[in-house]
Amino acid sequence: MAMQVPADVDADQIKSFRDFLTSYNKLSEICFVDCVTDFTTREVRAKEEKCALNCMEKYLKMNQRVSQRFQEFQITANENAMAVAKRQSQAN
Repeated sequence: MAMQVPADVDADQIKSFRDFLTSYNKLSEICFVDCVTDFTTREVRAKEEKCALNCMEKYLKMNQRVSQRFQEFQITANENAMAVAKRQSQAN
């Protein structure tokens, strides 16, 4: 069954949400596989819960740092492109 998308939602919002869900699902799978080890009970063990919280925190910090570095790279690349364009316009 296909989900109806409201008319005021643009393609960028849909892509952004899809990317978020992909990232969330990947994080859930990684932390689950790494942390959940006891399937003999329905209860989440304290060790498993702590592992999952640490896994999630580490992933989110890493994601934040990668985003920050990407922004820094983009700023530097834009500054370099503007400098090149300025030099070319002065040469002409």
